[in-house]
Amino acid sequence: MAINTAEPAAELLERRWFAATAAAKKVKAECDALLEVLEISRDAWRRACVQLADLETLRDTLGGQLAATYEPSTVPAATAMPYEKMSAA
Repeated sequence: MAINTAEPAAELLERRWFAATAAAKKVKAECDALLEVLEISRDAWRRACVQLADLETLRDTLGGQLAATYEPSTVPAATAMPYEKMSAA
């Protein structure tokens, strides 16, 4: 049975083929758009992870400095000035 005949079955087959081709093109375009969005999202995720690592490093550094300000003085008692020698002036 040839496609270019006027038989209803052949016409139906041809219409279904064109419909399937159009649907495949539409889904292909959607897949391409989603892939682009995925790549953009992946890049943004990577940048956010780098920023997170930088902020965590900064936080840890500042936390260490903050903890050091609350630690008791490390000056040995022998080098500390006795109370009697401190001047009120």
